[in-house]
Order: sequence, then C-alpha cells, then structure tokens
Amino acid sequence: MSLYVLKVVSVAVAAAVPIGLSIQADGGDRQPYPVAKTVSLLPGSITYPLPGEFLKGGRPQGNPRLERQLGKPLEIMIYQVGAADYAACVAAGSCQPPQETRAIPRDSPVTGVSYLDADAYARWYSKATGDQWRLPSDEEWAFAAAERFAGEFEGVENDANNPARRWLTSYKAEVELNIKPDPLPRSRGSFGVNSRGLADFSGNVWEWTSTCYVRTTLATDGVGVASSVDNCGVHVLEGRHRAYMSNFVSDGKSGGCAVGTPPDNLGFRLIRDHAGWANRIFGWLGIV
Repeated sequence: MSLYVLKVVSVAVAAAVPIGLSIQADGGDRQPYPVAKTVSLLPGSITYPLPGEFLKGGRPQGNPRLERQLGKPLEIMIYQVGAADYAACVAAGSCQPPQETRAIPRDSPVTGVSYLDADAYARWYSKATGDQWRLPSDEEWAFAAAERFAGEFEGVENDANNPARRWLTSYKAEVELNIKPDPLPRSRGSFGVNSRGLADFSGNVWEWTSTCYVRTTLATDGVGVASSVDNCGVHVLEGRHRAYMSNFVSDGKSGGCAVGTPPDNLGFRLIRDHAGWANRIFGWLGIV
C-alpha cells in the first residue's frame, strides 16, 4: 500500500479525533492542541486613518483618512489568545514567560507580552495546529473591530501652524472621556461582542499588530508624499486608542505610546491565513 493510500486511510478515522484537534501533515501522531474559535469575515471596505506620524513643513499633521478595501475573506480569532494557551507555548520551550506577575483568571487573555512574544507564539501555534497563523495588520484589525475601532486619539483641531493647540485639544478631549486605568485582565467576553461577532475589542487589553511604525513627510504643496521611513523596531497596537511600542516592550506603562493614556495591558489575537490539509478535510466532514 502506498504512502498516499495510508494517509487517506488515516483520514478515514477522522471521526475518532476530538473536535478542534489536528494531525501532522506527514501522517504522524495527531497533535492534541485545540484550534481557536474564529469568525470568517467577508471582504469589505472601511474609512481608515493611516497609522504613524505625519509631518508637513516640520509640523505634525492629522493622520490622513482613506477608503480602504479588503479584497479577500478574513478569518480571525473571536477572543484574544488566552493565558492558558500561551502557557502551552512556554511549556513547549517556544515562548518566553509573560511579564505578568498578578494572579489573573485562567480564562483571561495573556498579557505582559511583547511583539516578539506574540510573533513567537504565532509561529509555534502554526506548527502545533498544522495551520498558518499570524498577527493581523493594523488595517485588518480595524476592519475586524468595526464600530469598536478608535484609531488615533486626536482632538478637534488640527492647526498646522500651532501644533501645541492640537495637543491641548487632544488632552482636553481625553480628559472629558474620563477613561480611568483598568489594569486587571478580565475573563474572556467581559467587554462584549461587536457587530461582527468578535469579542473584547477595545477593552483593557491592547493588541499587537504586524504593522510597523511609519514617519511620513507630506509634500509642501499638500499633494503626495515627500518621504516615508519605516521603523519596524516599533509596531502598532490597537485598543481604546492607537499606540506605538518598541518590539521588546511587554508593559504599556513603560513608555512608547504616542497620544492618550498608556495601554493597561498588551496582548494579541491571530488571523488564520489557511487551514492545514488535515483541518480542511475535517472541515469538509463537518467535525471541526
């Protein structure tokens, strides 16, 4: 019997595999690791404020808002990656322990993790499940967050000739929102579900994205870009407002945020680009 036939036979006993488990693509032992619950979003468009810093004539500018189109479906985790899930990566030796020393509920999201930690988990989780997982881009995160997306924390004024005035109005607007620190991570689902069926967007856990910080100088005539410099040592975080942090930072209060109160906690959720061959077959059979 050929190796190919043996693999087909192994799939025939898929009904015996518990829901949410996958097997190795090489036909070896199945890996008893649960696949996260996800929602698949249809393509669509959003009006999106670009991340990063924008300057013209050496003065800060408001972030341009553009209509952006996502041209393919997006499959994203319903919940942020949990503390227990991340602990499995630590136990496997593929992730660093989170910088979280408080006693938190086991079903709360993992916090105290840097961009480097989140990226390491995505790589480990891809191997553990046989699927391809990654951090969302900032644009994808904004699309998934829908009405929960806040973007840059900006005031009502954007006077290019007086950037201090813009800062003062931003500060005043934030004070009026009366957002108080909320440092203790809570059980999943505590911040409700948005219109896309996804939980805990813009709660007290800011989420890492794969988007690098960009410093853009606009042309003096107001048309086009004079220069743009990526800094991929800093990545974009999204939550109650947009923030920027160095890749190694795991505590939002340690600095790095642009405008607005520092993030209470740093966590993440992942996108599945495609399922592994075994999980695709399980899906067709209706058992995952």
